[in-house]
Amino acid sequence: MTAGSRIVAMGHYQPSRVVTNDDLAMTLDTNDAWIRDRVGIAERRIAENETVADMATYAAEKALASSGLSAADIDLVTVATCTSIDRCPNVAARVAARLGITAPAAYDLNTACSGFSYALGTADHAIRAGAARNALVIGAEKLSDVTDWSNRTTAVLFGDAAGAAVVSAVPDGEEAGVGPVLWGSAPDKGDVLRIEGWQPYIEQEGQVVFRWATTALAPFAIEACRRAGVEPSELAAFVPHQANTRIIDGIVKRLGLSPDAIIAKDLVNSGNTSAASVPLALSKLIERREVPSGSHVLLFGFGGGLTYAGQVVRCP
Repeated sequence: MTAGSRIVAMGHYQPSRVVTNDDLAMTLDTNDAWIRDRVGIAERRIAENETVADMATYAAEKALASSGLSAADIDLVTVATCTSIDRCPNVAARVAARLGITAPAAYDLNTACSGFSYALGTADHAIRAGAARNALVIGAEKLSDVTDWSNRTTAVLFGDAAGAAVVSAVPDGEEAGVGPVLWGSAPDKGDVLRIEGWQPYIEQEGQVVFRWATTALAPFAIEACRRAGVEPSELAAFVPHQANTRIIDGIVKRLGLSPDAIIAKDLVNSGNTSAASVPLALSKLIERREVPSGSHVLLFGFGGGLTYAGQVVRCP
């Protein structure tokens, strides 16, 4: 048993191919101004040859290289994804094999856009219980595989990416760096955002999702802060799922954050990357040194299911 866990390093990966709003306007009845106004996205990255496992591995490799740990130190690998084509072996096992991690616990987790916070919560629980010491927690998605590129309501939204965290047990006498997870779902609304069938496309009832996200989620984000013993006004940054700038702004308005708090809006250049969006955005903030080490950051994911999850972490 340990007092808890902390994030010691982050890493991320995005494919090299950039698809702008103007590129989409060449084949869809849309334009750059319409997309920016509705969702706030300017461009997204699209994988061509990379798989979900490839992107997950690249992000995890970067996080591990920054952590001061080696593959031999990792005893748990978990990957949050809803777009892996292969059902077995799971993505986590493939990442472990490629990185030379021997005999880890390895599992995938699917709660769509809230997946990273769910996976971080389960890794933290395993570490607290003494079932693991060092974990790789990854969010990776190839949404381009399940996007109907002829449908302007969904084709403008999504991108491909991966983000990863190395999460370790805190040394004796130190405070935990990952706060208690607040998670849940609204299963009665589960059919308003779907990826169903053998050769699926993403389908969603956008207005229903928008109303749910902007009216129901802020109290859960505030509760995640309460469980960590942190006031929203004490947060240095808020890293929500990167779905839509209007959704992010609607949640922020209800949180009572400090005027100096950083609000992650990586979707402008990355699009909605589902389970990858929170670790991707956090990794970039850390890489740019925009958030002080040790400061409190609220992570909060929400989406398909409809599911939500969040926790306060200390910035590595």
